[in-house]
Amino acid sequence: VQLQASGGGLVQAGGSLRLSCAASGRTFSAYAMGWFRQAPGKEREFVSAISWYGGNTYYADSVKGRFAISRDNAKNTVYLQMNSLKPEDTAVYYCAARQGPVGVYVDEYDYWGQGTLVTVSS
Repeated sequence: VQLQASGGGLVQAGGSLRLSCAASGRTFSAYAMGWFRQAPGKEREFVSAISWYGGNTYYADSVKGRFAISRDNAKNTVYLQMNSLKPEDTAVYYCAARQGPVGVYVDEYDYWGQGTLVTVSS
C-alpha cells in the first residue's frame, strides 16, 4: 500500500490542523493505521493509531484530549484532527500502515508515507 500524507503547515499555538493520509490499493480496510512524528534531533515517536474498522483508537499521553484520529474506509483515508496545538507538537508527521492489530511502535509498521511538516509558533 502507498501512503500520501498532507495537511501540514504553520499554525499559531492554540490553533488546529487536520492531517490526511490517503492510501492506494483496494485493501485499505484491512490495515491498522498510525500517526507518528519526528521532531528535529529526536527519534520518531508514536502519536495515535486506529484499528482497521475504526473501533479502537490509541493516543500518546502527550496528545490525549487534543488530537483525534479517524478513518473513512470508503475514501481510503485516515485523518488526524489536531486541536490546541503547542510549540512542542512541531514535527514532521508520518502516517503508517500495518496488517493485523493496532501497533504503537515504529517497527510494527510496514508502510510509511512521506511525512508532512507541522510547525506551531508560540
